[in-house]
Amino acid sequence: MGVSLCKANSDDAVTIHEMQVKAFMPLLEKYQDYDTNPANESLERIIARFNQPFTDYYLIKYFEDTIGGIRVVKMSNKSYRVSPIFILPEHQGKGIAQKVFAKIEQIYHDAKLWELDTIMQEKGLCYLYEKLGYKKTGETKKINDKITIVFYEKSHSI
Repeated sequence: MGVSLCKANSDDAVTIHEMQVKAFMPLLEKYQDYDTNPANESLERIIARFNQPFTDYYLIKYFEDTIGGIRVVKMSNKSYRVSPIFILPEHQGKGIAQKVFAKIEQIYHDAKLWELDTIMQEKGLCYLYEKLGYKKTGETKKINDKITIVFYEKSHSI
């Protein structure tokens, strides 16, 4: 087991920013999507999101260590959006993200719809979300010649 979530507050913004940059930097270097990659997001933007009444941030813990974060955006009509989720590179590939999604779905048990997006060229990420029950919406957004964003959703009947 070893995976837990801890609701973050604005005091955690610096930690979240540092982990987010570290987790997304390899993708930024690979795709050069400077306008959209979370590694390029400012600390001020993360702080501003903490002040949004519809945003919840959680720290992802692996045993005692903080190894990532997830932001859940509450939308209308029991719909939620994950944007972003990140795990430090040294902890990726251990099945942690799957456990995080299971925990988030327990916390927001009233959800009728979940949304997220990811990089179409990152087959491992697409596979992960599809394995978790997310379906492509058919919507994509080309960022540059190297990267296209693909949109997913997962419905829950309550």
